[in-house]
Amino acid sequence: MMPPNDAFAEQPLPSRSSASVLLSKGVVRLEGTLKLTTAILALAAGVYTFLGVRELLNGSPGMVLFAAVIYSVAVSVGIYAFWVFLMHFMPHVASRSGRGLMIGCLLLGSLMIVAMSSWLNASALAGAAAIQQHLAITVQNYTRDLDTANTNAIAAQGLLPDIQLASSRFAKLADAERAGSLTGTAGSGTVVQLLTQMSGQLDSLGQQVQASDKRVSALYEHGSKSLARMRELISDRGPVSARSDALATESLTLMGVIANLQQTSVAPAVKRAATSLSSGFIAPAAGGRTGDLADRQNAVVGKVESSIAAQAASLSDAADKILAMPKVEPIRFQTLSPAEAVLRYAGDFIPSWAGAISIDLMPAVLVLILCVVYAAIRREGLPAVSASNMTVGELVAALQMAREVGAAQRSEPGVAKPDSEASAGTAEENVTALPSARYTK
Repeated sequence: MMPPNDAFAEQPLPSRSSASVLLSKGVVRLEGTLKLTTAILALAAGVYTFLGVRELLNGSPGMVLFAAVIYSVAVSVGIYAFWVFLMHFMPHVASRSGRGLMIGCLLLGSLMIVAMSSWLNASALAGAAAIQQHLAITVQNYTRDLDTANTNAIAAQGLLPDIQLASSRFAKLADAERAGSLTGTAGSGTVVQLLTQMSGQLDSLGQQVQASDKRVSALYEHGSKSLARMRELISDRGPVSARSDALATESLTLMGVIANLQQTSVAPAVKRAATSLSSGFIAPAAGGRTGDLADRQNAVVGKVESSIAAQAASLSDAADKILAMPKVEPIRFQTLSPAEAVLRYAGDFIPSWAGAISIDLMPAVLVLILCVVYAAIRREGLPAVSASNMTVGELVAALQMAREVGAAQRSEPGVAKPDSEASAGTAEENVTALPSARYTK
């Protein structure tokens, strides 16, 4: 019998195809790379998990650091063990039911990894940007609320021209009546006094509207300054948590300004004045010295009353439209942690979520590649083990299997022994005579 030859042992068996040999050698060469890659990815996931979970814990700095380190280490070890288990076992499961169960384990483990690590990774990657976006959206909402409140407050200013025009018209009628244009008799009697009184009331209402305009402008300017400080906090480069707290303080000031703007509106005063003009009108008694003059005065007073009622109805309708505008109810600003901000604005940070999940689930691609490679090796007919790397235990198992196969063939009646069996001898002799076997313990 020829002695074992190491050089000959390295030669592939004739039953192996060249593709199977290359795939088998590639798996052996890349085994260390697979473990190293998995370890690095698990370490990266642990680091970002540490950064994310540290923002969620409360307590002393030492306790927070200790708890975050323990959690991140546990996550790294769990991720590494999970993927290594799958790399070692899943490619060798050939049955359909077993492969389905392994795929179910893969999906379940992936979901658990996303739940315990990926969202914290996303918090570490995009937490500051998410809080920054939360601040920007908040300032945008406060800007809209301030503009709406200011618009509602100054809407009554549109009534000022009508009020001034009505006051001027009554004043001109009073001047005309002094010359006798209305009653036909010059003087400053009942009609002149009534017209002067109505002109004065409308003029006083117009002055109230003008005064409210100055107050509204001052409040709006104060609110604009608060918004400007908020925008400066957003564009600042300091810690985002400190800027969030400062913006919360400014938001309280701005909410007060918005509330004052809504209370400053002069529309309710215009509504009350218009109601009093029509419902509170009391026609004065005619003061003419003659009956004819008194009749003419009563006729003019009736026309003045109708004109006042029409003017009051017009002002009342305009004031009702202003009062029907929806009131502004600004939302109180809420500070968010990086994790909460990332979850709330998840749709705006899809790339960050994709990167965070990819760090954890990248080994799944390697597992699938191994499954494809081992399936190709089995399809090409490559033996599970070669004689060059068999251990003593594997050799004993192979001998036992050969005896069982031979006994089964001999026990079957009518089964002819293969021609190759007579020349090859027993299975034990064939295995023993393998020149390429290097037995290891």
